[in-house]
Amino acid sequence: MKARCITRSGNERAPQSRLPDKTYRGWRTPHGRCRVTVSGPNGRERLLRLRLDLRDHSPTGFEWGYGGSGPAQLALALLADACEDPATAVRHYQEFKREVVAGFGETWTLTTQDIRRFLECREEEE
Repeated sequence: MKARCITRSGNERAPQSRLPDKTYRGWRTPHGRCRVTVSGPNGRERLLRLRLDLRDHSPTGFEWGYGGSGPAQLALALLADACEDPATAVRHYQEFKREVVAGFGETWTLTTQDIRRFLECREEEE
């Protein structure tokens, strides 16, 4: 998978999904804990669910910036929330972890459009 699949450019297809647009934000608290929120089109913000029901990599929470179990849990939760399809999330989360989540810095922002673009590229490659 090439990084171009998650970047925005005029040459890429717009996502065809009619799912609501959401924005995901991650940051570390002063005590070093990772926090991830989801904001929908209505402006309401909530914490992102761990989705331990799909895979239990990190019951203690999310992480990012490397390729371990906490980043795997975050990748799975992001995909499951954005595409609202657990099977798709389970199929692609390890690649999403390696290609996207492992590269996050201390703070980050991602949209459902970014995630859908990644998934569209993955589906095209299969």
